[in-house]
Amino acid sequence: MRVLVIDDHTMVLDMISSLLANETDMDVAVATDFPTALELLNTGRPYDVTLLDFSMPGMVGLEGLAAAIKVSQGKPVAIMSGVASKETAVEAINAGAAGFVPKTMHAKSLVSAVRFMASGEIFLPTAFMESTGEKAEVHPIIKDFTQRECEVLEGVCRGLSNKEIARELDLREVTIKLHMKNLSRKIGANNRTHAAMIARNAGLFTP
Repeated sequence: MRVLVIDDHTMVLDMISSLLANETDMDVAVATDFPTALELLNTGRPYDVTLLDFSMPGMVGLEGLAAAIKVSQGKPVAIMSGVASKETAVEAINAGAAGFVPKTMHAKSLVSAVRFMASGEIFLPTAFMESTGEKAEVHPIIKDFTQRECEVLEGVCRGLSNKEIARELDLREVTIKLHMKNLSRKIGANNRTHAAMIARNAGLFTP
């Protein structure tokens, strides 16, 4: 998998690129400015996923996103940000972004998010949407969910095992099983596969 990481902050760029490069199946390239990023996207073999800093010089917000998508050769382009609001995240998704990645995201979650987007899915973290500013509108199906239950269900919809979800959230596997049991009861699911099906049919955690 070829991943392009674009950020003008060297420390952030080094941290994210090093994290992804530690994955044996990821080949990571970087760019520190927007013009270079566009050139890399527009030449040679396409990148499977591009992570683009939303507020870097030259981006001009959604205009920059549109320019990057145009030259990405049909591959996913996701927005990264440490300051953007949930409204901006939704606008980016509506404008064609493959996902929104908060820079505060846990390392293992970031790796999973990249794989998720590479598979053609849209990534929009529930925890971010519910914790930034005023609470985002919550789907009726998960209105009684705790934040952890939302995170667990999102992981299930991404095809992660309980063990993998536990690693992402830095919790014990038995705790994930308890959350899974509780959320399944709340939405009337017989098992984790049924829960994922209910969520997807309701339009949750899907494009």
